[in-house]
Amino acid sequence: MENTMALPNGILSGEEDAEQALVEQAKSSSTAFAVLYERYVMYVYHYLRTRVETDEDAKDLTQQVFLKAFAALPRYRARGVPFKAWLFQIAFHLAADMYRRREKQITWDLLPEAMHTFSEQNPETMLIKQEAQARLHQLLLGLSTYNRELLALRFAAQLSSTEIAKVVGKSPAAVKKQLSRLLQTLKEAFYEA
Repeated sequence: MENTMALPNGILSGEEDAEQALVEQAKSSSTAFAVLYERYVMYVYHYLRTRVETDEDAKDLTQQVFLKAFAALPRYRARGVPFKAWLFQIAFHLAADMYRRREKQITWDLLPEAMHTFSEQNPETMLIKQEAQARLHQLLLGLSTYNRELLALRFAAQLSSTEIAKVVGKSPAAVKKQLSRLLQTLKEAFYEA
């Protein structure tokens, strides 16, 4: 469910309006920027963690995203792209630049064990979950880089379809449709024996 509501005639919803006001304050106040940093740092980190090999790399890249955002903030104009989507555009491009330099692929096995959803259960239940996770991992590796990117933005970064559309330069309807089809295809492939 979307957190913001599109209103006619370019009017911003209350939440978008409040965020835009905070962004405007952050252009001249590092304290206001710190509020934006706290609001989005974990989302950016989780997204980037799916893109790099180590926690340190993810932390370094997250820091670069916010340094770049802080430096570019005086030139930021919403123009239909909310601050959150703009921030993830920066993360998306920094991660892509890094991979072009390193010539590596995005892999979901880079997510650290601490982010996996295992709990203390009996060994049989844990084994079943591990086998299911291994199956899902194999399915994810078979996806195109773009499709893995969509999933990372949706689930690791927790962006809405509208926000993802702003990051990847597609329409919200196209992104929503792609995600829906992608999840349906994964579901069907997962349950095939």
